[in-house]
Amino acid sequence: MNWLLDKVATRVFRTGNLTVTDAGGATRRYGDGSGTPLHVVINNRRTERAIALDPMLAVPEAYMNGGLDFAEGDPLALMQTVYTNLDQAGAEALVMKLGEGMRYVFRRFQQLNTASRSKRNVHRHYDLSGELYRLFLDEDMQYSCAYFERPEATLDEAQRAKKRHIAAKLALEPGQSVLDIGCGWGGMGLTLARQFDARVLGVTLSEEQHGVAAERARAAGLADRARFEIADYRSLAGPFDRIVSVGMFEHVGINHYRTFFDKCSSLLADDGVMLLHTIGRTTGPSVTNAFIRKYIFPGGYIPSMSEVLPAVERSGLILTDVEVLRLHYAETLRHWRERFMANRDKAVALYDERFARMWEFYLAGSEATFRWQNLVVFQFQLAKRRDTLPLTRNYIAETEERLRAAEAAGGRLFHDAAE
Repeated sequence: MNWLLDKVATRVFRTGNLTVTDAGGATRRYGDGSGTPLHVVINNRRTERAIALDPMLAVPEAYMNGGLDFAEGDPLALMQTVYTNLDQAGAEALVMKLGEGMRYVFRRFQQLNTASRSKRNVHRHYDLSGELYRLFLDEDMQYSCAYFERPEATLDEAQRAKKRHIAAKLALEPGQSVLDIGCGWGGMGLTLARQFDARVLGVTLSEEQHGVAAERARAAGLADRARFEIADYRSLAGPFDRIVSVGMFEHVGINHYRTFFDKCSSLLADDGVMLLHTIGRTTGPSVTNAFIRKYIFPGGYIPSMSEVLPAVERSGLILTDVEVLRLHYAETLRHWRERFMANRDKAVALYDERFARMWEFYLAGSEATFRWQNLVVFQFQLAKRRDTLPLTRNYIAETEERLRAAEAAGGRLFHDAAE
């Protein structure tokens, strides 16, 4: 085995039950033998060298390209073992994270998300076949963190709860105008149009998402209230009574936070409310995972709260509420991963084995980071005036209950159900 890889593995993997078979067929064991056995097979010397030099990129890349396989266990089990030991490894962990430190120096260059570059980045991920996303998403095609009101909730139930939770925080009144920045396949916008009789404009840079969202609006008879366009948020004009953005801010990039919030402030009515739902990190500023940046979300970045709030404060917006959803995305990704694996043969048929392996590692690695590392979801509620919203948060639960009643009654408009 590569001497550097063996040395690092010996120092880092103090717990667990990891077996590695190297390119020559020799087997080494690491950890204290506790837990479920995990057996990794490295198929060539080139993969050994790559993992020794840059494991955070090379391991998922090797699995994707067939240079690494699992005789026992899977990518999720591997990531659990890695993260558990990194938390305990202290100085030894610096060897595995050296590449991440070098990437921090260049992170701003990697996130120069101009309008044209943003569209290219979106195309790389969101313009994949809609059939792929239907393999693992819920019935409403919600590609963001769900909200598990009960641990045993199904994915569909949790995604409906997420939409209720966000709608309640918007304090939306019937007939108001809503801007949905990064509208995805239209689920949130259609829900607000249906439940509140809102006038919704949803914008996306994805051709695929735009086509699906517009067709859904027509099929639901909501095209007069829910309009979807291909547009960059920087090109829009307001004002809007409400702004919602779910799972889009991760693509803005740290160079553009001031631009984003300044633009949102100019688009929001003086008595308006904005709800921003974004992945965040509990630790300080960092760098995008190399595998995710290269293969999944080019130009993307997960912010710390300390990177977001200065841009909010300078924009003239007021932070009126913040909620941290901790394990909700881990559970969401568990559902997605299990659904994807149940339909893995269909993903291979849509693309190929390499793509399926890439997607498998992406879902497993993301779940692991939310479950055992530092990723969470932030929900920032923003306004321009301090008296726009009620004095207490009671209205959120009250509105959610009314929305549940409306759904149970067949999806009548919120103001009808509340009368």
